[in-house]
Amino acid sequence: MALFKASNVLICFIILAFVLPYCHAQNSQTDYLNTHNSARSQGSGSFMTGTAAVNLWVGENPYYDYNSNSCTGGKECRHYTQVVWKNSIQLGRARVQCTNGWWFVTCNYNPPGNYIGQRPY
Repeated sequence: MALFKASNVLICFIILAFVLPYCHAQNSQTDYLNTHNSARSQGSGSFMTGTAAVNLWVGENPYYDYNSNSCTGGKECRHYTQVVWKNSIQLGRARVQCTNGWWFVTCNYNPPGNYIGQRPY
């Protein structure tokens, strides 16, 4: 049963890898611009491995305050909290090179985390 679920997750990410280059944003261009520009400046558009992407997300650790369960200093930390979410036990990952040469890396966690009012660990 677990193999069947893992196979389904893998198939979904393979399909996602082929569909992403043809997707277009449905919202305004600035909806996610600030977050993506921050990530782009760190990743510099070069070859991005899954490990490098996860290291960027884990690097948000200093911006997470456990006592207030929030990000500090206006910085992003929710990638970090998802990576370390205690109840997430399955992971699916996909990486695709965009038509502009940059890389898109995504992870899907099961069960998902970052529930409002809950701490990651």
